Amino acid sequence: MALKNRTRRRNCSALNTLILENIRFAKQIWGLSAVQQAALKALTREFQLSVTLGDLSLLDARWYVTHNGLTRLAKRSRCTGIKVRSMQEFCDPASGRWVFKATVYKSRGSRGFVGHGDADPSNTSSLVRGAEMRIAETRAVNRALRKAYGIGLCSVEELGSHPFSAESPKPVDQPNGKGSSNGQPNLRDKLCLLIRNYELDPTLVKRYAVDFCGTETLRDASRDLVKAFVSTISEEAANNRAALVCKLNSYNQPEEVRP
Repeated sequence: MALKNRTRRRNCSALNTLILENIRFAKQIWGLSAVQQAALKALTREFQLSVTLGDLSLLDARWYVTHNGLTRLAKRSRCTGIKVRSMQEFCDPASGRWVFKATVYKSRGSRGFVGHGDADPSNTSSLVRGAEMRIAETRAVNRALRKAYGIGLCSVEELGSHPFSAESPKPVDQPNGKGSSNGQPNLRDKLCLLIRNYELDPTLVKRYAVDFCGTETLRDASRDLVKAFVSTISEEAANNRAALVCKLNSYNQPEEVRP
């Protein structure tokens, strides 16, 4: 009995620490209203989701769970398996349309929780064009996991045009060192659009860019390096936004104060 009580107190302490950490970190990124903070507390208490690890995102004042958060929850809950298959009768590779069916088995005796996911150029961003098959598979898995573990929140990856809608950038009239003079968006515009569409922290993206380019400041980087960085982060965001957020969070360290 004493061991159970100690374990219960330890678990309670860890949960309270996670709640405080989530609120602190979420305030730094988004700022929170009282309603959003209360919702975050409830989500943390019920599902032990971590903002720091990219399990949750706040978009348009609403909380969304991520693929990363759902898979981590499944692992903690000792999910026995996930079966995924394409539904060929509904797929059309030529037009980029894919439909998947996922079944989540919470235990060996489970009959399974089923979720379907679809993706095509009409419900995905131009930034992820060509990745519709992976997006459809992820959406199916997310929906099955949400059913299995009773999560009413929509997942980020299930969203259609928002937040992954690519707004038409304004033409660039004047060329610059890292831009273009042919009416196409320059690298800075592309990076800003990417940050806005994927709801990334601009400060952390800048730190990642400097580390990627290996320069003291981003201005010191050559155009080829910046171009490579924009291409890399665009691919990372499209393939696994949650993993990218986790990587960016690793740069969320206070800068050393030099005397």
